[in-house]
Amino acid sequence: MSENVYDILKERGFIEQCTDPEKVRELLGKERVTFYIGFDATADSLTVGHFLTVMAMIHMQRAGHRPIALMGGGTTMIGDPSFKTDARPMMTRETIDANVERFIAQLSRYIDFNGDNAILANNADWLMDLNYVQFLREVGIHFSVNRMLTADCYKQRMEKGLTFFEFNYMLMQSYDFYMLHKQYDCKLEMGGNDQWSNIIGGVELVRRKDGGEAYGLTFKLLTTSDGVKMGKTLKGAVFLDPNRTSPYEFFQYWRNIEDAKVEECLGLLTFLPMDEVRRLGAYKDEKINEAKEVLAYEITKIVHGKEEADKALEAARSVFAGGGKSANMPSTKVAKSDLEAGIELMGLLVDTKLCTNRSDARRMIEQGGVSVNDAKVSDIHAVLSSKDLDADGEIIIKKGKKNFHRITVE
Repeated sequence: MSENVYDILKERGFIEQCTDPEKVRELLGKERVTFYIGFDATADSLTVGHFLTVMAMIHMQRAGHRPIALMGGGTTMIGDPSFKTDARPMMTRETIDANVERFIAQLSRYIDFNGDNAILANNADWLMDLNYVQFLREVGIHFSVNRMLTADCYKQRMEKGLTFFEFNYMLMQSYDFYMLHKQYDCKLEMGGNDQWSNIIGGVELVRRKDGGEAYGLTFKLLTTSDGVKMGKTLKGAVFLDPNRTSPYEFFQYWRNIEDAKVEECLGLLTFLPMDEVRRLGAYKDEKINEAKEVLAYEITKIVHGKEEADKALEAARSVFAGGGKSANMPSTKVAKSDLEAGIELMGLLVDTKLCTNRSDARRMIEQGGVSVNDAKVSDIHAVLSSKDLDADGEIIIKKGKKNFHRITVE
């Protein structure tokens, strides 16, 4: 193997904690290592938070190692309580299975599952039919409740109440590592840093039950400077599914991140050489916007392909730099008869998702943050009609400085 992937991950900013850094680096440098990352199917699309772990999988696979993408068909039935202030809502088996299929389709865009290059597994295969008494005898005996209660991942929940139902999650995730170790000689579990306690549980279970090699490594979590998880907007999570978050919205999310996070995200979420990452990350003031544009383009290209990235870039430049319009900007069609009768602007702001609700729309109009065809609107009762169509037969609604939406007639 060429450059050690441990060094690549470290230089690019992925590695947060590792159970034995020297040993893991040595292992990754001398043999093909089978490792796993788990994905609980709590939604019907992967999110920006998952994308960081997917990038790590890609680096590992490119270096010759074998990823196991473990679908949480079983663990999602409970839900990971780690760093959650409330219990996750219960999901049906049918919903979870449908979400798993979506995850597999999305992961297959980035990971090569052909032949022996990678493995798809689902922990429902061994968790759903477990004999509980036998599980407690074989697995539960290795876990100290006192120690589990000191884990950072549970501390937030202790005040509000941690159910015994959720308390089992750590045992189940640890058992996953044990099963993957037995079936595929999996030696390394990787995941976000919020998984550290669960990963240590798995490492220790494998060693105690099997005496085998087992290691854990966690990645940095994508957060804002305030420590809030990145990947959230007023509309909710930023998804990798273009039907949930359009390529244009996805591009805009990264184009608008805070200056202090540009270099970090370039290292973690693109394949640009680190010299280029550091060069772009050193930009200041207005020039940092050039680096943000590169960041947004590179990430969108990986997730949605070059064609969609080109469209999003063209739309952003046309709309923001030129103050004009673009065929690729978000748009909504309205019926000609509806427009002739008059469409309430406040309702349209909500329907186009420029605003989250009517209260948000009212506030934006009152604060002078809404324009129609470059003319500010101050009337909260404003109604759009055919008279508002421009020379191209369109209406451009603008919220703030960066959010545009085109209304066309069908």
